[in-house]
Amino acid sequence: MASPPRLEVELEVDDDEFSKLIRWTNSPRVVVDNDSCSDATVISVDCVNKHGILLQVVQVLTDLNLFIRKAYITSDGSWFMDVFYVTDRDGRKVLDKEVISYIKKSLESDDLFFPKLRNSVGMTPSNKHTLIELAGSDRPGLLSEICAVLGNQSCHVAKAELWTHNSRVAAVLHVMDESTKGAIEDPQRLSMIKERVCNVLRGDNDSRTARMSVSMGLTHPERRLHQMMFDDRDYERVVAKEVVQDESRPKVSVVNCLDREYTVVMLRSRDRPKLLFDTVCTLTDMQYVVYHGTVSSDEDEAYQEYYIRNADGLPVSKEDEQRHLIQCLEAAIERRASEGLALELREDRNFSLSEITRVFRENGLTIRRAEISREGAQVVDNFYVSETSGSPVDPDKIDLIRRQLGLTNLTAKQNTLQPPSNPPEVASTVSLFFANLFRVSFQSFRSIRSYS
Repeated sequence: MASPPRLEVELEVDDDEFSKLIRWTNSPRVVVDNDSCSDATVISVDCVNKHGILLQVVQVLTDLNLFIRKAYITSDGSWFMDVFYVTDRDGRKVLDKEVISYIKKSLESDDLFFPKLRNSVGMTPSNKHTLIELAGSDRPGLLSEICAVLGNQSCHVAKAELWTHNSRVAAVLHVMDESTKGAIEDPQRLSMIKERVCNVLRGDNDSRTARMSVSMGLTHPERRLHQMMFDDRDYERVVAKEVVQDESRPKVSVVNCLDREYTVVMLRSRDRPKLLFDTVCTLTDMQYVVYHGTVSSDEDEAYQEYYIRNADGLPVSKEDEQRHLIQCLEAAIERRASEGLALELREDRNFSLSEITRVFRENGLTIRRAEISREGAQVVDNFYVSETSGSPVDPDKIDLIRRQLGLTNLTAKQNTLQPPSNPPEVASTVSLFFANLFRVSFQSFRSIRSYS
């Protein structure tokens, strides 16, 4: 389980008496319960409803590397009532008092519930790093080329996250000046970095423009990756034939429930960390409102159903809009579900990122996804790699890479995000789901009130 980050709250709300009264009368209530369920910690959130609040709550939980095993969601009207059953990555309850305190403090803070505050919980601009966002066409060796360009410009990559999907790539990088160990603020230097990075990103056959921008970092980085991929239309499949034959893809169904004037979205895929964040993030940024929902997992499979409307209060009635919604949710699930071998590098010395990515490229490996952390002396890098040809990685090749780099702490891990072989079809019995949903939502409401 991740250690709770330092909660930085900078209020911008007027501190007049009326504002204080509004915050006091509508203060959220959060209960962390380790007694009512034998195998999970139950977290209940009861607060005033606003668009995006579900995503922000889920973000707090997933940033702590908590696994949401089950959830009941209801926000019909002006009140938001959710119940989450969570464990750590090892399937254990959340018993650490410091983590429990952080959860309550985060979910009960004004920073989470008042829209005049920041876009994302705990996200503030930094004078230590310059945040760079990249998007363009994916190709083998691209990260290696980007790292080489940044290294030539005396830039150190302190943190980075890179996703690839459907021949597109998006990345968020925290870079610093190697000499000053601070943010890069010179506009001319940033302009030169942008020009050279975009030249690398711009492929010969890329019909869409490669992009690099310097960001203030006010939005959660994983949400930004979803937004950048969405803006690049990665949900548009390149080869339609593959879609028909690929039975490992997530199953998404969208139908209208006319008597309740909801659109019902049902998803089934392999269960994995941060799955709920990915789907709720996409629904929120597409301006859909989740009024009710249930989330559950059965062994390795995850089931999600949402009762949604557009932000204008109308259901998703047009067939082309429903198809677009299905495409976008499928893409949101697939972006993080990286195929390939998971490699973890842990070193007490700051080993060259451009060097290790170059060796990957020279040995015919392509990086599908990467999570890089190089702050201070500790290096924790995670790469998801595959052969350029698409075939599984030969274990002997990893041993060769270790010897070439002189790294003993480069280890292969089980890829928990590998897509399933053949998930079953999505159920279509909407009426039964709908009845169960409202029964559970009412029970959740009573439970929350009884804790108060």
